[in-house]
Amino acid sequence: MQRLSGLDASFLYLETSAQVLHVCGLATLDGSSVPGGYSFRAFEERLRERVALIPAFRRKLHNSPWNLTHPVWVEDTEFDLDHHLHRIAVPAPGDRHELAALCAHLAGQPLDRSRPLWEMYVIEDIRTEDEATVAIFIKMHHASVDGVGGANLIAYLAGVSPDAPPPDPGEDARRNPAEPDRFALLRTSAASLAKRPAQAVKLLPELAAMAPRWIGRALRGKGMPVPFTAPRTLLNGTITGHRSVAYAQLDLAEVKDLKNAFGVTVNDVVLAIVSGALRRFLDDRDDLPADPLVATVPVSVHGRSEREHGSNKVSAFFASLPTHLADPAARVFALAENNRLSKDHHHSIDADMLQDWAQFAGPAVFGLAIRAYSALRLAERHPPAHNLVVSNVPGPPMPLYLLGARVTGLYPLGPVFHGAGLNITVLSNAGKIDFGLLGARELVPDLWPLAEGIGAALKELKAAAPGL
Repeated sequence: MQRLSGLDASFLYLETSAQVLHVCGLATLDGSSVPGGYSFRAFEERLRERVALIPAFRRKLHNSPWNLTHPVWVEDTEFDLDHHLHRIAVPAPGDRHELAALCAHLAGQPLDRSRPLWEMYVIEDIRTEDEATVAIFIKMHHASVDGVGGANLIAYLAGVSPDAPPPDPGEDARRNPAEPDRFALLRTSAASLAKRPAQAVKLLPELAAMAPRWIGRALRGKGMPVPFTAPRTLLNGTITGHRSVAYAQLDLAEVKDLKNAFGVTVNDVVLAIVSGALRRFLDDRDDLPADPLVATVPVSVHGRSEREHGSNKVSAFFASLPTHLADPAARVFALAENNRLSKDHHHSIDADMLQDWAQFAGPAVFGLAIRAYSALRLAERHPPAHNLVVSNVPGPPMPLYLLGARVTGLYPLGPVFHGAGLNITVLSNAGKIDFGLLGARELVPDLWPLAEGIGAALKELKAAAPGL
């Protein structure tokens, strides 16, 4: 029986029509690289072949009786690829703005929970300056994957050559569990529920010992920023289900040159670029605060976690983005020091703490709480916990072919939340760095100025870099 972890299930419980909690990705493809030329039917057959081998694409939710505990994954015995794969055309004139607007509309639509929690859209009739003639937009629910897991699933569909064979997971790994007997599920759910008080008692001493140290270090300025100390900006407010999307791409080699010139990490440079773009974006709108922005940065704990259960192996830390500093070089060095302190601070917390406490998440309490929070517009009545989400996902270092077509861009698009209506997710991809920007449309209706500011921030850093 594959029961969702509490962290996996919390993404279901916290979801509303305004706060949809799936992760998305936009892949632009060179259709001319497909042997024999691009064909939707050939693409569909390749996908059908791989979905038959990868159980994560065919599993659906099955609730426990009376929702005593978290749902389980079961095989969808009525799985039909036509419910998940859709063929559409981008509206005229078919440029990147129309493509992004179409993706924004799709990103705001919730997934059908009665089926496996993913959808893929093949988007045709694109008119761009590069070689991309077709795009793929994919949605996967956060209950099913985290950033690393989503990238791995995409990798299962891709290969390092146009005619790469499908993966072979082995006969035993090709199917999900069958729908469990109702009484067996009730028995295991009741047993799991009965263990929770003892589990909570076991976790409390660790939390009681950690909390004073964590808070004290933050207050002394020796770690990550304290939540609810972020300055209020146009990014912070109550969101609806409407989305805005934009994207940008940089050369990884240029970012590495900056890393070497400043003696920092690639991640430091990427965050400095994001900070520079945000500074320009907010300043142009007369909304640049005097204090630095605070970003939530999701962090994979796949390598540190001792828990084998669950799809989401993730934690997060708060990062200070020095948007208040006018000097681009000063922003790089400030980020390098802030990131070092924040990461040390974050590593002082047990990698499994978030997962362990999330086991106590309940659908009724979480659902009612988030709906009340939205209806009362409480995000506008207290200091922002953070301003935005910035995520960095490792990607493939070599060129990839997605179901036969060469990938020219791979732009991840993470979810937004009440109180923080912007998500910037970054992925390295075959010598490029791809930036995916997704926002709440009422708060940030047009993200293209911010996307274009990413290239401008890179040029600004190059002008300030010693020896470049």
